[in-house]
Amino acid sequence: QVQLVESGGGLVQAGGSLRLSCAASGWTFPYYYSGWFRQAPGKDREFVARIDESGRSILYADSVKGRFTISRDSANNTVYLQMNRLEPEDTAVYYCARSNGYALGVSRAQYTYWGQGTQVAVSS
Repeated sequence: QVQLVESGGGLVQAGGSLRLSCAASGWTFPYYYSGWFRQAPGKDREFVARIDESGRSILYADSVKGRFTISRDSANNTVYLQMNRLEPEDTAVYYCARSNGYALGVSRAQYTYWGQGTQVAVSS
């Protein structure tokens, strides 16, 4: 059974940092994307970043490029999102997700499996 579990959210001041973790289990497909999405109240769930199974193909949303870093630890089946220089606009519930690795992997419709989400709140 595929399971994704996020952790690491919390309340931070603007300019601070957080590292989110996504522990995955039960995935047997050889090719895939691991993605991070976020959803603020009243807004659609939006793409943040994704990484492929090799760790060599990475994409970021323009809004986080240069501030956030996605990485993976294959030994622990864990994907990370290091978030630096956080802004109030980054406040949202952050979700990790898994797709089969087709197309670009930047649309939420491409992702079948989702974690429960972890809250990130950035105060000004």
